[in-house]
Amino acid sequence: MAQKPSIPKGTRDFTPAEMARRNYIFDTIRDVFHLFGFRQIETPAMENLCTLMGKYGEEGDKLLFKTLNSGDFLKGVDHSLIESGDCARLGARICEKGLRYDLTVPFARFVVMHRGELQFPFKRYQIQPVWRADRPQKGRYREFYQCDADVVGSDSLLNEVELLQLVDEVFRRLGVRITIKLNNRKILAGIAELAGAPDKIVDITVAIDKIDKIGLDKVKEELIERGLSSETVDIITPIITLSGSNAERLDSLASLLASSETGLKGIEELREVMTATEALGLNATLELDVSLARGLNYYTGTIIEVKARDVEIGSITGGGRYDNLTGVFGLPGVSGVGISFGADRIYDVLNTLDLYPAGIAEAVKVMFVNFGPAEAARSLAVIKQLRAAGISAEIYPDSAKMKKQMGRADTLAIPYVAIVGETELADGTISLKDMASGEQQRLTLSQLIDKLK
Repeated sequence: MAQKPSIPKGTRDFTPAEMARRNYIFDTIRDVFHLFGFRQIETPAMENLCTLMGKYGEEGDKLLFKTLNSGDFLKGVDHSLIESGDCARLGARICEKGLRYDLTVPFARFVVMHRGELQFPFKRYQIQPVWRADRPQKGRYREFYQCDADVVGSDSLLNEVELLQLVDEVFRRLGVRITIKLNNRKILAGIAELAGAPDKIVDITVAIDKIDKIGLDKVKEELIERGLSSETVDIITPIITLSGSNAERLDSLASLLASSETGLKGIEELREVMTATEALGLNATLELDVSLARGLNYYTGTIIEVKARDVEIGSITGGGRYDNLTGVFGLPGVSGVGISFGADRIYDVLNTLDLYPAGIAEAVKVMFVNFGPAEAARSLAVIKQLRAAGISAEIYPDSAKMKKQMGRADTLAIPYVAIVGETELADGTISLKDMASGEQQRLTLSQLIDKLK
């Protein structure tokens, strides 16, 4: 018996209709990227593991898909590692490459390798798949697309303001109501200083970043499990649960973190970004969220996360500033800030809310019926003229029964059917049937082009 075909969990096939919807998302995002002056690059699906490891924190490293070395990957490996089951050390010996986890770290590597060719500030966008060895669940996949926009080589907070405007414009065009959450990594560092645990900044951020998923009580438990005292947790709790308007929260933070120079710097940066963004106006709701950490070690300033307001799903866009990322590749002092749209989650949101424009799955505008060799030859000549005018057209490949040919047009929701029979051959016209109304009319070639345009 033949094996039943399947695909790995956390991956998906997409039909033509689904791809039409996905391309609507990609095209919308790409158009806005161009509107804001970003230029496209691509990087390989695989990177050297030394490029990826250590950039995403302990949890992120565990989610990297590693690829076995080519050929005899066990050659020269100490077999005691296999017998002992030491997966970490064994993996380091037999895997030198891995699938990219995101597009930001490969971009930092790209900047360092191509710095002599780039004009700074450099604004790039990238639309490519990434992979994470995560547990598949609703809105979380092992293979998914990211659509990134980054600016490197500029410390200006105007870049953050521009990126927030870009995010707002993308979701305005897609018709999705969103909340943009903001924080600053310096504020989180200031909280760790205030709690007397500056060395626990990573533990604190990883834990509090889960507050929306597991709740405050579970976060407090995790903080204690990570080595913080109950007294320290009591200091942190009121800070990460601040209420009031954005201005009131910033004022409260400034008061609470008055003894932390780092924390005050973060508040100053966040206030500047929020004030400038609000002055320009947004369709989105802008919200300061002190618990927002995103769990990634490379952020050093502004942190951005976007949530859909009308669908229960995780973050659909995220990003932030990462001043030190290129330094690990030998190019210190290059500041960067970027955002990443989660195309697959956005796709799920638009499906749930049915926000796609009418006719989006339409691949062909008109299908020509095939009555035989002479009629087909004339139809192909007309089709060539239609395509030259930018009108998508096709001909049924076989001279089949009329019912079968019309059934194809109906099933594929092709809006028009063109008929070139004996009469049309004789007078040089084309009969055009509107599949929605059933109306049929005889047209010249120029009239047909005008009608279909």
